Amino acid sequence: MIFTAFFKTLGQTGDPRFRKVLFLGLGLTVALLIAAYAGFLMLIQWLVGPEATLPVLGEVTWVDDLLSFGSLFFMLFLSVFLMVPVASAITSMFLEEVAQAVEDKHYPALPPAAKVPLWDAVKDTVNFLGLLIAANILALFLYVLFPPAALFIFWALNGFLLGREYFTLAAARRVGTAEAKKLRRQHSATIWAAGTLMAVPLSVPLVNLVIPILGAATFTHIYHALARR
Repeated sequence: MIFTAFFKTLGQTGDPRFRKVLFLGLGLTVALLIAAYAGFLMLIQWLVGPEATLPVLGEVTWVDDLLSFGSLFFMLFLSVFLMVPVASAITSMFLEEVAQAVEDKHYPALPPAAKVPLWDAVKDTVNFLGLLIAANILALFLYVLFPPAALFIFWALNGFLLGREYFTLAAARRVGTAEAKKLRRQHSATIWAAGTLMAVPLSVPLVNLVIPILGAATFTHIYHALARR
């Protein structure tokens, strides 16, 4: 079911309406990554200054080096970690448009979806981002304790969190938040698996740029498949 949903999503990338949302999401994803990267460098520079003195090495100017052309590669590396919260922000902004495009093509007989109140959407997004950041900070201890398994822990943790969020947002448009959470609990293993399969390419630089929008569409298909059971 998960792969069927994903291939349906890929099959719709030629749809002009879907492609428009995909490119908008791609552009905003790049902008958010650049902004986060700039903020990260500003924080480093504020903490250590443009130059620092290290034992044995003496004076180093690595902050300036990061600002050079080579920093592009550093940003790509950093995107592995930044893309999880960015993916959450993107889906909150574009899920309504993505889901509607998917439903117009694949589920045209459905009645209009209910609009989620703006305040509820903002509150849920902020709460989820807080949970996402806190969980990943706590996971740092597991990465240190079990370094060979660090990547798998990262995928499993963020797959669980992203699957939970994406499915809830997709389902809430049709059945409301309370019923969406109930449905999510009933199919938690499937949703976790789908979220993990989404988290894996999010850790691949460049590929991860298109995953948030494709993920939103895929979870829309997954919701409809599970709702029919």
